Amino acid sequence: MNADTMHYLLQGVQNVTWQSLTMVAIGLLLIWLAIVKEYEPLLLIPIGAGAVLANMPLSPLVGPEGALTVLYNMGVANELFPLLIFVGIGAMTDFGPLLENPRMVLLGAAGQFGIFLTLILALVLGFSHNQAASIGIIGAIDGPTSIYVSNKLAPELVAPITVAAYSYMSLVPIIMPPIMRLLTTRKERAIRMPYSSREISQRTRILFPIIVTIVVGTLVPFATPLIGMLMLGNLMRESKVVERLTGAASNELANVVTLFLGLAIGATMVGEKFLQLSTLFILALGLVAFCLDTVMGVVFGKILNAFSGGKFNPLIGAAGISAFPMAARVVQREAQKENFDNFILMHAMGANAAGQVASVVAGGVLLALMGAA
Repeated sequence: MNADTMHYLLQGVQNVTWQSLTMVAIGLLLIWLAIVKEYEPLLLIPIGAGAVLANMPLSPLVGPEGALTVLYNMGVANELFPLLIFVGIGAMTDFGPLLENPRMVLLGAAGQFGIFLTLILALVLGFSHNQAASIGIIGAIDGPTSIYVSNKLAPELVAPITVAAYSYMSLVPIIMPPIMRLLTTRKERAIRMPYSSREISQRTRILFPIIVTIVVGTLVPFATPLIGMLMLGNLMRESKVVERLTGAASNELANVVTLFLGLAIGATMVGEKFLQLSTLFILALGLVAFCLDTVMGVVFGKILNAFSGGKFNPLIGAAGISAFPMAARVVQREAQKENFDNFILMHAMGANAAGQVASVVAGGVLLALMGAA
């Protein structure tokens, strides 16, 4: 066996770097968190696998002709995958609790304040305007919105922003409760709230996605793709005449696109580009945005409690972020810790659904402010 043959046989080993080894370890960590801890497994397993595959020495999956690069260009670079996922999310979302209690829209809006506060902080730390806006949107805890906005404004940051958004989404049950307990008293957390007995008609449910699309699309044109796809999915759900499309959008389509999206995002986590000081700042700022959104939601919930004469449970404000429906379930669990017979889940679902819409609007506002093309 001559030297040239040995060189070709060992070229993989010779091209191993500390950056690639680190990223392989990070990819395996994401897979471990998905399997063992069950943190967002539908996304973290593909992302972790994509990161491992992309950081194999001389990996033919990345590069101009690589399959994962083609996948990225096909669905992430043109925002197709996030939009298709929004169709599935809309098909799975019940806006009934929000329609029963429209004031929850206020909590959805309050749950986005952290986005803009973090944007200012990112600017102070030296990020560009577009980068700061992309980092701030992590606070929405809405993966597709984060991908859509960052790909428009700062495509070089898509990988760390996506990892941060989905990682923090999976950590909602860990990050939110301490903040909620810190800002509320036991008496406030134990407040019971009766359910509305008002039945929402099918006509109202059908008109809701149509009206929201027209209003938001007119006021915030940059949000039209996101809100349009979200409401299209919901319209199919509420129309009751396209069950096959609704089922496909919420199951097969959502699952396949989630797999492709995870692999494509993971493929961008190449060590030489990902392992930078700015990545750590992005992860830290994303956490700050998440915490601030939760804080502002609870604070606004306390304001509503004051105006209601102590009849509104401020925990519901924490569900104003977009992590649907996980945030609402966390709120319910915290309320039950104080009183096992206390059920505020439907109220929290209303705030959570409002947060879903508000995060899309916030993303459109950021795109407008930054003058996105």
